[in-house]
Amino acid sequence: MLKMSSVSEKSLLPSRLLSCLIAFSMFLFISASLSLVQLSHTSLTPKSVLQLIIADNSKINSEPDGKGYAQRSPLFKIGTSEKGKIAIQEGNSEGLYPRRVMDGPGIYRRESCDKRQALLRVYMYDLPPEFHFGLLGWRGDENQTWPSVNGRSRIPSYPGGLNLQHSAEYWLTLDLLASNTPSVVRPCSAVRVKNSSEADVIFVPFFSSLSYNRHSKIQGKENISINTMLQEKLVEFFLIVAHHPNSMLVAREKLGAAMFVLADFGRYPIEIANIEKDVIAPYKHMVRAIPAADSAPFDERPTLVYFQGAIYRKDGGAIRQELYYLLKDEKDVHFTFGSVQANGISQAGRGMALSKFCLNIAGDTPSSNRLFDAIASHCVPVIISDEIELPFEDVLDYSEFCLFIRSSDAVKKGYVLHFLRGIKREKWVKMWERLKEISRHFEYQYPSQPGDAVDMIWQTVSRKKTSTRLNVHRKNRYSRPQFL
Repeated sequence: MLKMSSVSEKSLLPSRLLSCLIAFSMFLFISASLSLVQLSHTSLTPKSVLQLIIADNSKINSEPDGKGYAQRSPLFKIGTSEKGKIAIQEGNSEGLYPRRVMDGPGIYRRESCDKRQALLRVYMYDLPPEFHFGLLGWRGDENQTWPSVNGRSRIPSYPGGLNLQHSAEYWLTLDLLASNTPSVVRPCSAVRVKNSSEADVIFVPFFSSLSYNRHSKIQGKENISINTMLQEKLVEFFLIVAHHPNSMLVAREKLGAAMFVLADFGRYPIEIANIEKDVIAPYKHMVRAIPAADSAPFDERPTLVYFQGAIYRKDGGAIRQELYYLLKDEKDVHFTFGSVQANGISQAGRGMALSKFCLNIAGDTPSSNRLFDAIASHCVPVIISDEIELPFEDVLDYSEFCLFIRSSDAVKKGYVLHFLRGIKREKWVKMWERLKEISRHFEYQYPSQPGDAVDMIWQTVSRKKTSTRLNVHRKNRYSRPQFL
């Protein structure tokens, strides 16, 4: 027994020694890590080293939040602020948040976005108010270019009705102004810089869609309209929002090298606008967005197919008339004329929310606000528009939540209904669930939120800038003097 015990004790010595070494090593590692975090900016340790501590909480935050949205995996970068205090940079795959600076145990305060860490540094021209908020009737004090964005009640409202669907420039301008307002919490994907030499892109704050809708007609003894006059004042800019297809007809011929934010390319020649350099932005939906928790499931949507809107259109929209005569008398189909008058928008919103499939058919141009109304209603969109370009398609797979039918097939008698009735319940439910997840990407709001329409546009511009810069550099090959 004693001999066996002696052998057993000897065999345990290496194990105990190894355990002690492991524990001691972990102690040294933890101590070193804590010391590293506490170093100030005056430390000899390079600041880049301090920013390499990254924790991925993907397992913790993979469940849907209270709104039914699946949360993306957040990242936390721990470093030092300029004053030597611990700074926690919060962020995720959809954009960075403002920093939180730790003033003491459990005490934080927010700092403005760091332009060095933003995805996009934007220089915005201080154009006179006549180009932007002046079109909304805003009049500031003398020499005041911008309204205060510190508080939603102070911000001039954008006019409702159909004007609102083409309001992207309004939301982007507000977001850039907010990026210099520390009290406004927003993503840090795009930050306004005051020096154009620091900028990735230059943004022109011209509310061109509103200018077209309100001032495109010649008034009184004027020789040209206000809209034309404002366009002619613009010369060369890098990022121009012209969401309404008619909003930049005069100036766009001179601005082919600019990056445009557009609804589609329906009225643009390819040398002026194309998917290689330009950004497709969503319309602002007109119907009320349905919260995920209130979205009607398959059995509570009695209408199979829904369409309400203008039926007689020109150009590519002529297909609407053909489909109207094919579908108007079919069972489970709602295909009628509709407008914004007489509560038309509210009626359309209720109808979409109780329908399984919503038709998005080409109108005068390939795109239509109806697609984004359907997304907001969680009604599976059926896209019948061969030339359509879709927002954020480089990061969103529309086949996960939309159905596509070629126009040549759609006009065949019985094709659309046969196709849709062949969609199994399980497939519809899967697309419906995906709609509830992605619908937030198409929301314009102030302040902007991570992954909403404003944030997604800035991220798309950021991705475009690489290819745009490549093209500029290639064109510069022989444009400068060559020295031997």
